[in-house]
Amino acid sequence: MSDKALLERVENGVAILTMNRPESLNALNQEMMEGLLESLPRLGADRDVGAIVLTGAGRGFCAGGDVKGMATRNEGASSGSGGGPSMEARANDLRASMEISRLLHQGPKPTIAMMRGPAAGAGLAMALACDIRMASDTSRLTTAFANVGFSGDFGGSYFLTKIVGSAKARELYFTAERVDAGKALALGMLNHVVPDAELEARTMELATRIASGPRVAFEYMKKNLNAAESGTLEQVFDLEAWHMTRTGFTEDHREAARAFVEKRAPQFKGR
Repeated sequence: MSDKALLERVENGVAILTMNRPESLNALNQEMMEGLLESLPRLGADRDVGAIVLTGAGRGFCAGGDVKGMATRNEGASSGSGGGPSMEARANDLRASMEISRLLHQGPKPTIAMMRGPAAGAGLAMALACDIRMASDTSRLTTAFANVGFSGDFGGSYFLTKIVGSAKARELYFTAERVDAGKALALGMLNHVVPDAELEARTMELATRIASGPRVAFEYMKKNLNAAESGTLEQVFDLEAWHMTRTGFTEDHREAARAFVEKRAPQFKGR
């Protein structure tokens, strides 16, 4: 396998992004984050891509931040080898990296997290930012931040609160409980749990089905659904009216209407 921290391939209209640091359970490093920040907007604008799958190499999805690297940097700072960046500069750098979660959540293409093994900290947050989570029965989810004295990043507190509610999200953050696949499914943190051997096939089946659908309509669906998370009913009504009207002028809509009359499956072109 390549030594790149992020691998990319496209199959049948589905872009697969693989976090590729299996020796560290795909802990995030600078190369991986820069790769995601470059690839997600590009794939979002690619008309040949209809869905994006985010996954991890080896036995884990993503362990979150590279804690070993943090410890090394902390030791260097405490030894008096220089003041290092200011708190403001560090916060700005982190905020820039956290755009990964926003791109997964608000980007125009449906996103699917394909998860096996551990998903922790920022890794869990990125999975929660995706539209759909397909998980192996080996999956183990944890916020993890309390274990290393951090408060949390990558939007995890936002996404988890939306998915499981405020009370449960607070418990999961304060305790850093490890949640197995079955419990995560019951809580709504996962959409589907499948046997580990079937994970890739089942995920690609779903992703290919979505990628072959009406891509313009899906982009506007995401806008509607994202607005519904925080907007008023009237705001969502207005968006739905505009977006429904807009998609009514697409070739995909006209093809689907013809296919309905002719009693056949529509052939969407993403236009």
